[in-house]
Amino acid sequence: MLIANIFKAIILGIVEGITEWLPISSTGHLILADEFIRLNMSPAFIEMFNVVIQLGAILAVVVLFFSKLNPFAPSKNHKERQETWTLWFKVIIACLPAAVIGLPLDDFLDEHFHKFLPVAIMLIVYGIAFIVVERMNKNKTPKCTNLNDFTYKAALIVGGFQLLSLIPGTSRSGATILGAIIIGSSRYVATEFSFFLGIPVMFGASGLKIVKFLMHGNTFGASEIIVLLVGMVTAFVVSIIAIKFLLDYIKRNDFTVFGWYRIVLGIILIGYWLITM
Repeated sequence: MLIANIFKAIILGIVEGITEWLPISSTGHLILADEFIRLNMSPAFIEMFNVVIQLGAILAVVVLFFSKLNPFAPSKNHKERQETWTLWFKVIIACLPAAVIGLPLDDFLDEHFHKFLPVAIMLIVYGIAFIVVERMNKNKTPKCTNLNDFTYKAALIVGGFQLLSLIPGTSRSGATILGAIIIGSSRYVATEFSFFLGIPVMFGASGLKIVKFLMHGNTFGASEIIVLLVGMVTAFVVSIIAIKFLLDYIKRNDFTVFGWYRIVLGIILIGYWLITM
């Protein structure tokens, strides 16, 4: 049983590592994967696993961008340290909408939207949104091409867009990248800020899930800890590859292909749901 769960955790870690950073919804894909690759563990653990596994993915951002995110780096001069602190303040500002509005809605959204059909619908809706936004911005020159020029107002607006990702299937990175592009950021700046915004958001969401898991009388046995760690480590390794791929990809391409991927996958899943309902 444990060996089977470890194998499934590796697969789910791969899914998380790829889909957390590509704008195609990691939570949505994990919910869908659960239809076909279900861990032989309690529903409470599976629900917690699908969120906490994201810690492995976010640690990849911390490792890859540690120098850029570290205000205490000895190699930085006074101005560069100030710019790093400013970046963190902008990230905190962008987190406020999710903290104020998202936290009270967490239980409601878990109960009503962490399901197969809502995920499929959101995949299609935001797939269309990506295609429309990219076509609208095709011949426009971005106003913001440097992360240091990303304003506090822009950060707050992107934080508002992040609220859309509370519904599974939307994609946190997808919603924040779309929001940043709409208000005039380049794809690279939008993607980078989305990565950094994910650090406090995912740590907070994971901590909340663990607390709720324990408060409901659940405990971590040896098998649960092993499965969770395997999933997180796998997500970490795969995330490093996915992040490097995406940052290189958007230097020469737009997000349209991800929009079409979402639409096709959403249609297939709705068809599957209709057949099996």
